[in-house]
Amino acid sequence: MNKLDALRFFVTAAETSNFREAAVRLAISPSVVTRTIAELENQIGEPLFKRNTRSIVLTSFGELFLPRARRLLEDSEALFQTGKDDNDMKGIVRITLFRFPGHEQVLYELLTALRPYPELIVDWRLDMMKLDTVQHRIDLGIRIEREPNPNFIVRPVTLVKHALLASPGLINRLGAPKDFEDLRQRYPFSGLLNPETGKVFEYMLDGVNTFTPRHLEFFTTDSQAEIQAALAGKAVIQSSNLACREYLEKGSLVNVLPELKLETWQLYLYRPYQALLPKRIRAVFQILENILLNHFS
Repeated sequence: MNKLDALRFFVTAAETSNFREAAVRLAISPSVVTRTIAELENQIGEPLFKRNTRSIVLTSFGELFLPRARRLLEDSEALFQTGKDDNDMKGIVRITLFRFPGHEQVLYELLTALRPYPELIVDWRLDMMKLDTVQHRIDLGIRIEREPNPNFIVRPVTLVKHALLASPGLINRLGAPKDFEDLRQRYPFSGLLNPETGKVFEYMLDGVNTFTPRHLEFFTTDSQAEIQAALAGKAVIQSSNLACREYLEKGSLVNVLPELKLETWQLYLYRPYQALLPKRIRAVFQILENILLNHFS
């Protein structure tokens, strides 16, 4: 017995005072109405109707049970309509991203665009590691990777070129490196720590080859702190034109070996595949895509 259907049959029968008329209104067989209400009475242990050959009348228990059944049906209808009403731009949208230059402005523009929807809650997760979409219930994300995850819906935003960067002061003090091996042997480097393992991320030459600097003289879990170490002349860092654009334009940082072509990665917006996607997530995804494309244009 479907209990919600049984309650619906009971309420309809109570309103019509006739099982046959109730069956017509419900577009089902009268025998189904009769059998279902008998099962409902057996389930709750009380008769709901007094019956004769022409009509049915609610028992005293049935009269008390009727308003409770109506309320439960109304509540169930409201529950299933929650995500389908005209104002479904409400609820939480969880977004994970790394700390990139201008992320504060991107957030400001997103929240400004969402002002017409005061019941929409943004959960903005700044995290160096990509959060698990299931465990952390992530709806959208902004990341840089060699290749986007094929299991996501992806919107490419911009290409990110990596390079080995240092301050002009450090190069003047140690002398320009003759080649890559000279740089690796003589220059101090920064070590970016993986917060999950506590180990230093590998330095990448290309998509396959890595290298280990001889001197690691600064450690951090924050890529922005690495940039400050490079600006202060403390270390060479592996960073990108995206993260260091301002300092490269000013000359505060320079590409140590410009002939050395490191990897180009992709910055992208993504969301997991979902068979049923709430309107609020689809809307925020589109708004955020437009903001990011404009920001990096």
